[in-house]
Amino acid sequence: MKSETFEIHTGTELVTNLTAQIRRFCRGHGDGLCHVFVPHATAGLAIIETGAGSESDLADAVDRLLPPDDVYRHRHGSPGHGRDHVLPAFIAPSMSIPVDGGEPDLGTWQSVVLVDTNVDNQHRRFRLSFLPAA
Repeated sequence: MKSETFEIHTGTELVTNLTAQIRRFCRGHGDGLCHVFVPHATAGLAIIETGAGSESDLADAVDRLLPPDDVYRHRHGSPGHGRDHVLPAFIAPSMSIPVDGGEPDLGTWQSVVLVDTNVDNQHRRFRLSFLPAA
């Protein structure tokens, strides 16, 4: 198994596209699985269409499901930071993607994105691991 950790700056964006890094990582590895993991208690991963308004739709859905209000018992950080710690229960911090001939087997409009509501921490890590087919 090959594994590598990457660092990214998310800024204040809810969605950060990881697809290009995943494609580069998988290139030349043949068939197998690419596992993506975000080792943070306040971020998750999703597969969505990007660039056509889905990012805003996702932000609206997250706000409806997990209001940014200061109603959470978890109280350190910015007001409403408690929701950041609930987010990974709904948007998981890991996923596996099939790889065919060194290319992630994503649909035409699918992108792998990091979803992060935590504005207190704008520097994130993610780990990519490739498990070759037997």
